[in-house]
Amino acid sequence: MSAMSTKCIIGALVGSLGIAYVCDTIVSDKKIFGGTVCKIATDKEWFQATDAKFQAWPRVAGPPVIMNPISRQNFIVKDP
Repeated sequence: MSAMSTKCIIGALVGSLGIAYVCDTIVSDKKIFGGTVCKIATDKEWFQATDAKFQAWPRVAGPPVIMNPISRQNFIVKDP
């Protein structure tokens, strides 16, 4: 490969990534096709109700744990 073709390939990759980023931002953040952010993503009450229901889910094996799906960590409860 010559130096010229390497420059063209790298330039094309950077350019295509830039275009992809701009298109993604315009479509998803600026909502050019309309729409709003769903209520599930913004409602704190919904999150708390879902979290409470998830924590109350019975386990069939092992010690009881507190599951946190956001951080992907499970903590063993010492006092049930």
